[in-house]
Amino acid sequence: MRLPTPSPPSSPTVLLAVLLALLPGALREPGPGGWEPIGSAAAPPTAAPTDESTDPLPEYRFTGAGFDSCSAPPLEALAAWRTASPYGAVNIYSSGGQRACEQPELTPQWVAEARATGWRLVPTHVGLQAPCAARPDKPVRIDPARAEEQGGQEADEAAAALRALGLGPGSPVYLDMEAYPTGDQVCTRAVTDFTVGWTRALHLAGYRSGFYSSMDSGIADIVAATRAGRTPMPDAIWYARWDGHPSLTGQAGLPDDLWTNHRIHQYRGAEDETYGGVTLNIGADQLDGLVADGA
Repeated sequence: MRLPTPSPPSSPTVLLAVLLALLPGALREPGPGGWEPIGSAAAPPTAAPTDESTDPLPEYRFTGAGFDSCSAPPLEALAAWRTASPYGAVNIYSSGGQRACEQPELTPQWVAEARATGWRLVPTHVGLQAPCAARPDKPVRIDPARAEEQGGQEADEAAAALRALGLGPGSPVYLDMEAYPTGDQVCTRAVTDFTVGWTRALHLAGYRSGFYSSMDSGIADIVAATRAGRTPMPDAIWYARWDGHPSLTGQAGLPDDLWTNHRIHQYRGAEDETYGGVTLNIGADQLDGLVADGA
């Protein structure tokens, strides 16, 4: 369609307005937000950040076999297992008011010596649980009305514990969210909101966010939230599926395009294993995911 030729401007003010509109980089007023450039000088839109952090965090990955133990093992046990066992990573229950076991060995010196002998560490926080969970051993639960706030508070506690142990920026800490009943939308929303608050606060503190749960409850809800666009979601996941197979891909319910190279599979529950004459009661894990680093 051919447009009609506009009539000449009737005054110098109108003529000036027309000329300015034709200049590259001329200004227009988009509304109450103020002036912005148009034409060839316009700046492309930028994506909004997923949280308030500004600098990218470092990350530390480990690929191989690991184990988890209710209490941090004595250093003598770790020394024996370092040479005799197939394992290269071990979790530590670094914080949380609902840890199942005491941690008499877990000190900054223990962390430093374990790392010096080659162990990769997987910090874990056991705090508030899903509001629909029924666990007498972990009775304190998330308040759905305050879930995101509570997640941030737990993250602050976890970050302080990492700093006290000498674990530096970029180290992850995995939120231990034990299995809970599925199908309760209030419960699902509370866990998701809590995890958003947890992740945002950890990023602000300079740490990475991890999330541990069963494949059928917590992991399923976090996968669904991620697909729905909730942010920020955890940087890494640790999923419990005791199938006896140390695989990290091809898992029903966990698409391979999510958390690639940022996942841990707990494929077996606690059993006794003996290496170098030392017996420990452990769960078995396969890692291609995030581990901690020193300060």
